[in-house]
Amino acid sequence: MAVRTDMEPRLLRAFVAVAEELHFTRAAARLYIAQQALSRDVRRLERELGAELFVRTTRQVTLTADGERLLPLARRVLTAQDELLAAFGPARPLLVDLNFPGPATGRRVLHRARELAPDCELMARYESGLTGAAAELLAGRLDASFGRFAGLDPALRSGLAQQPVRYEPMAVVLPEDHPLAARAEVPLAALAGETVYAGAGNPSTPEWTDLACRLFAGRGIRSAPPLPPAVGDEEFERIMAKNRHPVLAVVDFPAMPRTVRRPLVDPVPLSPVSLVWRKGLMHPGLDALRRAAAEIAEAEGWLRRPGGSWIPEADATVMTVRR
Repeated sequence: MAVRTDMEPRLLRAFVAVAEELHFTRAAARLYIAQQALSRDVRRLERELGAELFVRTTRQVTLTADGERLLPLARRVLTAQDELLAAFGPARPLLVDLNFPGPATGRRVLHRARELAPDCELMARYESGLTGAAAELLAGRLDASFGRFAGLDPALRSGLAQQPVRYEPMAVVLPEDHPLAARAEVPLAALAGETVYAGAGNPSTPEWTDLACRLFAGRGIRSAPPLPPAVGDEEFERIMAKNRHPVLAVVDFPAMPRTVRRPLVDPVPLSPVSLVWRKGLMHPGLDALRRAAAEIAEAEGWLRRPGGSWIPEADATVMTVRR
């Protein structure tokens, strides 16, 4: 069969994802499409090429000889297409998720990136959690976000790239009349016996809740039960006044009415922050974000861990990777 000259790049992207994952479910998650749609695209590509590209069994997926031959060619075609679009395509805005409004890590990086690339339009979004943002990144509805990369499901991570940005010290938000509110710093041991809310029940932030569970383990700190996410200052204040649970946060968490924010110490727990984007994304705004993140991290010492600090081993490994 003759190869069609109008072959859709989407079919090649489907093939490359399966060839790299050797697993249809993981490849579908990486492309954020249904597995049935991915299988359809691969079968269509095989029909158009007149070649079987994979050997599929109930236990594994392997490339055929034709699949092995196609893989480097397909990668070159897709790279060329991405470069062409980056060089001559429309200069669309780059959509950057900052998690929440306020003077946090992501906002500082975004402001510096705008200075570095004044001709690019970098638009802020607020998805309030890296897991929620990751699905939007893979679907192409967001371009970049910030958060704990090691806390993402591996199927999500496989389609994303990351650049370590900051070890952000963690804090606790307390009702202003809480017994611990009078302290300038709150030792972790002082939270023993407390029930602390850390996003349980929020489907956008399981990576944060997991980090909290790791921090609380063995310290006598209980995790507050799941709640629907509180939206807005007034609702946050009402829920805190009702439950009186301290809330796990970071030192740059925005100020809330009738609360105080206190850094945690002994040890200082760190929230690992990475800049995260979709693999293969090429955009001058992303280049500016990466330069801005590296510049500020160097100037502020964001990637230098304080002595005696705490971070899960998996996160420490991720944060040493430079991509």
